[in-house]
Amino acid sequence: MAINVAVVGCGNWGKNLIRNFEHLELLKAVCDLDKDTLGKIKKQSPKVMATSHFEDILENPDIHAVVISTPSHTHFGLAKASLLAQKHVYVEKPIATSTRETQELFTLSEYVERILMVGHLMLYHPGINRLKQLIEEDYLGEIRYIQSDRLNLNPHRADRSVLWDLAPHDLSMIMFLLGHGPDRVVSVHGSQTSADGLVDIAHIEMEFPGGVGGHIHNSWVHPVKQVKLVVRGSEKTAVLDDTISGVGKLQIFSNTNPPEHILPEYLTIEPLKLECQHFINCIRTGRRPKSDGINGLEVVRILEEAEHRLSIANHGVLS
Repeated sequence: MAINVAVVGCGNWGKNLIRNFEHLELLKAVCDLDKDTLGKIKKQSPKVMATSHFEDILENPDIHAVVISTPSHTHFGLAKASLLAQKHVYVEKPIATSTRETQELFTLSEYVERILMVGHLMLYHPGINRLKQLIEEDYLGEIRYIQSDRLNLNPHRADRSVLWDLAPHDLSMIMFLLGHGPDRVVSVHGSQTSADGLVDIAHIEMEFPGGVGGHIHNSWVHPVKQVKLVVRGSEKTAVLDDTISGVGKLQIFSNTNPPEHILPEYLTIEPLKLECQHFINCIRTGRRPKSDGINGLEVVRILEEAEHRLSIANHGVLS
């Protein structure tokens, strides 16, 4: 059966989704409020329906799946409306901005028997999947500590804090690698360095089962982009640097002096391509997505707790 996909939200990330679903020959429609953006897409892809009215997507019986790449505060409303219209839904992270909303989406998707998938991209990263395999094989030894740094310069600050923008990637990735969520959030620290009053630098300290320590560092104001994961085991330490192009993103170091350096082999396929293919495969087979509503719920739960702690620390400054 042919599956027709509509992408809602054609901004910087939406364009990547459009490209991938078009390569899969499944892109039926795009939707965005910016008519200039729609005009450019229509010029490049004249067979694709382009509309600024979301209702056109919902009411079209030839559209089977809706891919949502809009500001996070709109995710819940758009995803709910799509599920009620009997569409399968892929929504970018975070799936929603509260556990109540996320639970409602998951319950609704089960009721209408439609796929609900959240865009936790790192779960589809070949390097992350190779690292998970090595962890499960005890190649690093007993895992003692895991840290993820995601730092960049971001002038487009639509979220309530940097946590809602960047931390979903880190949280979903760490939980995927360890196989479970944290036992507790130990501490959360944030700084507001810009005039809009949003927390734009944040640190989350967590404790996972077995006493494994976890740390996330996010920043919107770092002039040099850094996307680095460190997993410390009792025998070896893994470092994945996603700013490196091509071979060498994932490196393993023995915990010796001097350390032995190893470059594990894995397929270098674009993670977003794999993620889009996974969504379509789940629709075709009825299989639950790797990044399903439950996965999204756990991430949102931790984000809510972290934001609450930041709010208290900053005397209610967060909105």
